[in-house]
Amino acid sequence: MDNYKILITGSRKGIGKYLAEYYLSKGYYVFGCSRGETTIEHKNYVHFEVDISNEKSIKSMISSIKTKYQSIDVLINNAGIASMNHSLLTPTKTVERVLKTNVLGLYLCCREVAKILKKSKHGRIVNFCTVATPLKLEGEAIYAASKAAVISLTQILAKEFSDFGITVNCIGPTPIKTDLIRSVPDKKLKKLINQQAIKRYGKFEDVSNVIDFFISPDSDFITGQILYLGGVS
Repeated sequence: MDNYKILITGSRKGIGKYLAEYYLSKGYYVFGCSRGETTIEHKNYVHFEVDISNEKSIKSMISSIKTKYQSIDVLINNAGIASMNHSLLTPTKTVERVLKTNVLGLYLCCREVAKILKKSKHGRIVNFCTVATPLKLEGEAIYAASKAAVISLTQILAKEFSDFGITVNCIGPTPIKTDLIRSVPDKKLKKLINQQAIKRYGKFEDVSNVIDFFISPDSDFITGQILYLGGVS
């Protein structure tokens, strides 16, 4: 897997930044993107400032990568927005923003990157969902619904892309101490963790362990799978 080229969305901070640095340390070429600037400085890292829900921006980024670097081997759709509010208190603008990023943005990335991945016959796509969906967490209706759409997309795209040798899988992390959950009350987080079989916060390493499995050349028979961490089902 030397010289693998990986595109990671939402790579400015949190899980995305960890994954970018993790795969750079393994000798991969990493393309990252976010709405803002990056602090990652590495000879094998290229950053794009884009809004993934903007079709024109996504096409321009993918075209730039293809022109200069010829190929992409792996797409990790990490970018996402959470909304943690009671449904009666969630404004329409928030609903639109969550759905545009989590569903439309992910779909656009899958569609445009798959056009490059299919040429290699060994492409890998890894999406992110959330345990909020199977646990049906109150206060996360729109976020959980957007990730339910991601699960459906993962399973259908796995079938649609299978003839091109592209696998599409999805990981659902439990709470990891990042900015995404910074505003969530400790009481709510503890209640969530107590619903897991393994009652602890997730770690970045838990995530990269699963992604390593999904993108391995030996995982060419693994597709359409949804893997929740912590024993959530």
